[in-house]
Amino acid sequence: MVSFPHCKINLGLNVVSKRPDGFHNVETCFYPVPRTDILEIIPSSEFLFTQSGISVPGIQDDNLCIKAYQLLKKDFGIGNVKMHLHKITPLGAGLGGGSSDAAFALRLLNSIFDLKLSTEHLKKYASQLGSDCSFFVEDIPMMGTGRGEILSPATTRLIGLYLVLTKPDVHVSTAEAYSGIVPQKTGFSIAEILKLPIAEWKSKLKNDFEKSIFEKYPLISDLKEKMYSCGAAYAGMSGSGSSVFGLFEKPVELKKEFPDLDYWSGELK
Repeated sequence: MVSFPHCKINLGLNVVSKRPDGFHNVETCFYPVPRTDILEIIPSSEFLFTQSGISVPGIQDDNLCIKAYQLLKKDFGIGNVKMHLHKITPLGAGLGGGSSDAAFALRLLNSIFDLKLSTEHLKKYASQLGSDCSFFVEDIPMMGTGRGEILSPATTRLIGLYLVLTKPDVHVSTAEAYSGIVPQKTGFSIAEILKLPIAEWKSKLKNDFEKSIFEKYPLISDLKEKMYSCGAAYAGMSGSGSSVFGLFEKPVELKKEFPDLDYWSGELK
């Protein structure tokens, strides 16, 4: 079976408080983006994981697709599989590519072995793999709280808007991003801000990671301003960076405006 794990952008991201377990409580809106990796899983006489596309550093056994398989094998004794991941979504971008791959691996394995796991059950497994992994069990916009794993459907729809997504040659680790954060509660709920016309988001919808990341990597800040100068209705950094997106009310082709960057554009649905 073949699936196409999509990435996400964050519409606003508030880091609310530090948790006793070392993580942080956040508030954000996860929005699915139809830029995808490709993941194939088929039953096999032996376990095998292969990969192509963008190289993923580190030990292969640390790949979240393998960890997803191991979780279900431990609890359900599922058989061996061959897994092939073709990586397209850039790493260290705040797009959740690795988390998406893991969630889609759980989804595929659930189908292949007819485990009949409910959506909520799959989300519980996904939450063991990453804070934003549960979001990718479904393909709809979600408000995320807690570590990002407490999800509720978002009313926000960007249908018909045009997304431009760029990533500079900068890798921002989650640990690096959080090191510059001072958690604080804000007077505005992201869910309430998203009910306003998109023209009002620029002055109200914030990503708490931007301040410290922009100071350390001015190029990322420049990309956000470039989006606005090209006519974006709203622009921001996704997650903990380093990708920057712009939302446009009509189709645009800005590849020439962002030379030498990872670039993707398309209509949102």
